[in-house]
Amino acid sequence: MGLEVQDINTFYGTSHILHGVSLSIADGVTVSVLGRNGVGKSTLLKSVIGINPPHSGNIQFNGIDLANQKTHDRARTGISYVPQGREIIPDITVYENLLVAMRGKGNKNKEIPKFIFDFFPSLKPIQKQKGGTLSGGQQQQLSIARALIQEPTLLLLDEPTEGLQPSVVEEIDDIIKRIRSEKNCSILLVEQNLEFVRAVTQHFAIMDSGRIVEEGEIDMLTDELAGQYLTV
Repeated sequence: MGLEVQDINTFYGTSHILHGVSLSIADGVTVSVLGRNGVGKSTLLKSVIGINPPHSGNIQFNGIDLANQKTHDRARTGISYVPQGREIIPDITVYENLLVAMRGKGNKNKEIPKFIFDFFPSLKPIQKQKGGTLSGGQQQQLSIARALIQEPTLLLLDEPTEGLQPSVVEEIDDIIKRIRSEKNCSILLVEQNLEFVRAVTQHFAIMDSGRIVEEGEIDMLTDELAGQYLTV
């Protein structure tokens, strides 16, 4: 059934950020949202997860109306969120970061599931290292691992390649493809890296001034279209 966002309007205080945004994501599909800075991309993700819920419109996930659901309730429906800037807990270890994420879904097991280190093998030898001491690439992998450990059916990713070197971007590319195919997880991705978007995405939506102005299958995302809406 997937995610259905219908005609949502979201505000920050009195500032109207999203204007009648509608978007659909089918099961097992990756959709990338693109656009210049400040057009409402991150606000769309925060509207879905409930950090900044819309003032009007409707959001349904697998037939569940999310209108009156708090953020933690939305997470329990199968939605996980990886914010821009990673936001891991810097003063506790990699293992403890993962454990906290498990507990958030109600799992009281103290053993990290094997599939996490299958997806993120570089995290296994650094489980006792504090999050704040990790490299940017390791922190991003930990941030995605924290979301994946909750076994979502919809993963929201906000700028996962931001500030990462090309070799790490390639690793994130592989991880996202595996999450979609092996976990049958839908992915809503906000991203600026056009090459990365084309590599991992089936569908795209371009935002401008709080509205979706173009959308379609990824092979419709031409350089001309990208130049029109994505360049400064």
